[in-house]
Amino acid sequence: MHAEQPLALPASLWAATATPAPAYASAKGDAVADIAIVGAGYTGLSTALHLAQAGKKVIVVEASEPGWGASGRNGGQIIAGLKHDPDKLEAKFGQALGSAITRTFGAGGDLVFDIIEKYGIDCHAERTGWIQGAHGPGPFSDIVTPRFRQWRARGVEARLLDTGEMAGLTGSAPGAYHGGWFDPRGGVLQPLSYARGLAAAAMSRGATILARSPALGLRRDGDGWRLDLGQGSVRARQVVLATNAYTGNLWPGLRQTVIPVTSFQIATHPLAPSVRKTILPGGQGVADTRRLLLYFRLDHEGRLVMGGRSPVDDNPTMDDAAPLKAALARIFPQAAGAPVEFVWSGKVAITKDTMPHIHILAPGLFTALGCNGRGVAACTTTGKLLADLALGTAPADLPFPVTAPDRYALHALRKVGVFAFSQYYRLLDSRSAA
Repeated sequence: MHAEQPLALPASLWAATATPAPAYASAKGDAVADIAIVGAGYTGLSTALHLAQAGKKVIVVEASEPGWGASGRNGGQIIAGLKHDPDKLEAKFGQALGSAITRTFGAGGDLVFDIIEKYGIDCHAERTGWIQGAHGPGPFSDIVTPRFRQWRARGVEARLLDTGEMAGLTGSAPGAYHGGWFDPRGGVLQPLSYARGLAAAAMSRGATILARSPALGLRRDGDGWRLDLGQGSVRARQVVLATNAYTGNLWPGLRQTVIPVTSFQIATHPLAPSVRKTILPGGQGVADTRRLLLYFRLDHEGRLVMGGRSPVDDNPTMDDAAPLKAALARIFPQAAGAPVEFVWSGKVAITKDTMPHIHILAPGLFTALGCNGRGVAACTTTGKLLADLALGTAPADLPFPVTAPDRYALHALRKVGVFAFSQYYRLLDSRSAA
């Protein structure tokens, strides 16, 4: 997160129910590290953990606290793979690299659960699988079925769900979804607790995390780099920028490579037991095929959590919950009367090709950003890839492309563009649902 953002942890379901944060350090004087990391979300914390495991002296600087951004506000769904299907990745990047990307990000759930188990992270993680629902017959035939077949062909014990099976697994109204597919690699967790657990794991391996220590400047310092923190500085041979949707102006032009899009969520009060047992009895996370997708799950205390595009940019109120409450009532009529307890929002970084991007900005300066809404598994995986780069893996040997930054044209008009595309996508979603 960059220095312009507020320091207070925003109110949300996850902030209210997370495990306590570990004791973080704060900037004071001048510090020296092998590698400095800016940003303590999943990407930065995973990078720190993997570097610390390799014996490197790591310092993470964060303007607020670990999990302040999207890592502490997302839907807590663990989704294997990327937005692009395996066949498309192989067509775009070639058989060898495309297959390597598919294997690496397809195993993202394994990486998350392995870290949770190894470090005993208390984040209510459940490997219950993930479901993608088709919001109409067109998306079922054009998106869901090919995706299911491609992963099935690569050894995933996936299942294609017809309309009745989809309603049975989710507890949704019979006509809410025209089938879907089930991916056993996925699951759910408490996202802020996971971020805090990653931070504690990295600290247990010797990493230092400086909270409320915004990076105010970055410059070359001999054969390394210097981060100015206001109350001190960090000098390091290498620096990793892991600020994603909250990227500021620390490195010229970097923030113009992503569009921050606001995602909005609501959570009901814990459902009555008679209602709770009818909704997602298997505990899966669900997202659908809409361009302006809906996603939902139960939390560990039985609240129904639903998310989608935000009607406001930041700081939503209960009055802003009306569209999601209407969607909840339509999909789960048995929960239509459940009062909403929490509303919150956060930023998702969208890239031009809806792929994560890894860049070497200068010698010893690395970054990755743009998980496009699949942050839990994808950012954890990307952090490991960044650590491999910093440890000396040649870019050509990484199972993911290292590219030059690609800026959005007319980035300053991004809010107007996001609104226009949202209206267009809403029209397309309504047509494809028919």
